[in-house]
Amino acid sequence: MNDSGLQLDDDGLIRLQKLLAQSGVASRRKCEELMLEGLVVVDGEVVTRLGTKVDPATAVIRVDGKRLPPISPHVYLVLNKPRGVVSTMSDPEGRRNLSDLVADRPERLFHVGRLDTDTSGLILLTNDGDFANRMAHPSYEVDKTYVAEVEGEMYRGTVKKLLEGVTLDDGPVTVSQARIVSGAHGKNAPGRTIIELVIHEGRNRIVRRMLDHVGFPVRRLTRTAIGPVSLGRLRAGEMRELTLAELGELLDSAQL
Repeated sequence: MNDSGLQLDDDGLIRLQKLLAQSGVASRRKCEELMLEGLVVVDGEVVTRLGTKVDPATAVIRVDGKRLPPISPHVYLVLNKPRGVVSTMSDPEGRRNLSDLVADRPERLFHVGRLDTDTSGLILLTNDGDFANRMAHPSYEVDKTYVAEVEGEMYRGTVKKLLEGVTLDDGPVTVSQARIVSGAHGKNAPGRTIIELVIHEGRNRIVRRMLDHVGFPVRRLTRTAIGPVSLGRLRAGEMRELTLAELGELLDSAQL
């Protein structure tokens, strides 16, 4: 037994079907079937021989095309950051920050990117420095989904303008998806629209500046997803670990 809880052999390796089963992919028998069907790939090669051993810390394993993260001592967390919390692990002004929300965690955590203090929603935390740096680098940034409540009654023409691209003082912004979630248009709540946007980058206050540029100042803003990771039912201030599927997809995005 090692720190990961896996039962390794004396050579520090583990049989592939055993690793798959202990990782929660399926039962040992089903994992053997997946291997025999050619659906398990290790380091780029299909493995069908039962009893094949792998290093759980370094092997790049895919099951039916989906990445199975390596066994590691690192933690990968998703937090629903409340409004008013500063997206740093400390604050010289004494404002409430991320470390206040993770005070019960023993690890030294890094935040992946940041959110404006007045923006709520999804932020990733980890003690894996390489992962944090890669995920925050512009070359590897994944799609980020935001829901904004804006002033004014927005119509499809503005959505089209956003999808065509907006150029701000520091360069153009590409919006890959945009849709109006609700717009009262003079009925129940005049002068208010809720819009969902998917963008690829993370420049400072980019969503607020973009919507302000097209004439719709933001009242409230929430990041609801980063790539495959979504808030779901996570309440403000709550935290959970990434699932294996979520982590696998993010590791692929960061080319780790």
